[in-house]
Amino acid sequence: MKLILENIKELVQVEEKSRVWVAGKEMAKLDILKNAYLIVDDDQIETFGSMDGFSEDLVDGVELILEIDCSGKIVLPGYCDSHTHLVFPAGCEYEFVNRIKGRNCEEKARRERMILNSAKEMEQASEDDLFEAATVRLNEIKKMGTTSVEIKSGYGLTVESELKMLRVIRQLKEDSPLMIKATFLGANAIPPGFKNNRKKYINLIIQEMLPEIGYEGLADYIDVFCDQGFFTPTETTKILEAALKYDLQPKIHANEFGQTGGVDIAVNNQALSVDCLTYIGENEISALLNSETMPTILPGAAFFLNQALSPAREMIGAGLPIALASDYNPVTAPSGNMNLIQSLACINYCMTSEEALNACTLNSAYAMGLENSVGSICKGKQANLLITKELPSYTAIPYYFGTNPIETVIINGEIY
Repeated sequence: MKLILENIKELVQVEEKSRVWVAGKEMAKLDILKNAYLIVDDDQIETFGSMDGFSEDLVDGVELILEIDCSGKIVLPGYCDSHTHLVFPAGCEYEFVNRIKGRNCEEKARRERMILNSAKEMEQASEDDLFEAATVRLNEIKKMGTTSVEIKSGYGLTVESELKMLRVIRQLKEDSPLMIKATFLGANAIPPGFKNNRKKYINLIIQEMLPEIGYEGLADYIDVFCDQGFFTPTETTKILEAALKYDLQPKIHANEFGQTGGVDIAVNNQALSVDCLTYIGENEISALLNSETMPTILPGAAFFLNQALSPAREMIGAGLPIALASDYNPVTAPSGNMNLIQSLACINYCMTSEEALNACTLNSAYAMGLENSVGSICKGKQANLLITKELPSYTAIPYYFGTNPIETVIINGEIY
């Protein structure tokens, strides 16, 4: 079947040749076709162009055709959310209330406690219950434009619970139309029973969790929370080196609470991305410039926790690429709305609309290893597309913060 999108007001993020990412000044550029058409053949983008050049000859002889009139609407690639933890049993509303009231204000301690509390709930939850709850969240973010998503474990912290989370993610991969990547984050915190013997828990990750994950093929990537109060650079390196045996490429969470060496660990271990980066120095920026590691900022978590902001303008000015992700999780960022993430990027980080959109599509696709399949409007890429409601321009997406401008979601050529 061929799907034809006609009379598109703005066809955004078009490429004649697929790029890996955009960086520095290039992030502020966004190729757009006005009054355009786009043709989907089965699950791939076949061609696109100006309506002035559209001809029925392009679909001559095709029996099954579906046409969508996109007058007044914007068409853009589906969002790629490269950092989430959306498999969890329940939210942490009680901690939200306590924080508002000023209780338990030390953030690292609160974070650790909430992770551990979630781990207790995870231990009691069944795979069926986790799958059902996560499916609701996937459908929610799909309606808001996310078509590709990375999901981490990390709220289990036992062999059984971590494997349970990853098996649920595998089931979601099989059931959901979204493109899903699974990341093992057993090194998200040190469980209470191992506080006096950190080495024992690290050995549990290496000797028991990783072999089973490798045997069952449960993860695409491995992540470690390399930061103050969590895992040291030495511990992180040990875990990453062990994961190489199972072909798990790193994705590091670093520098949320200080410059603690996580960026260098990410670069030295060829991590696909290094995420958070509230604090980053000139030497770390230089290291990233000479690497293939994608710096990823999490505006939702900084907003929810009222934390310091990553120096996005400094990083872009130095020539770095940036990806944006929601960090959807029950502890620090209970939202997967990538439209809101763009708003926060523009309002709080002074990123332009173009930079924010590039960071939520092409660059975040790279942070998931999907840059050759999705993230832009390019011939041969998967037809993961968004059609907005009638809007004056794509710049209205971050302008109308908190709303959902997406009217139609297309994943692999299927309309949702």
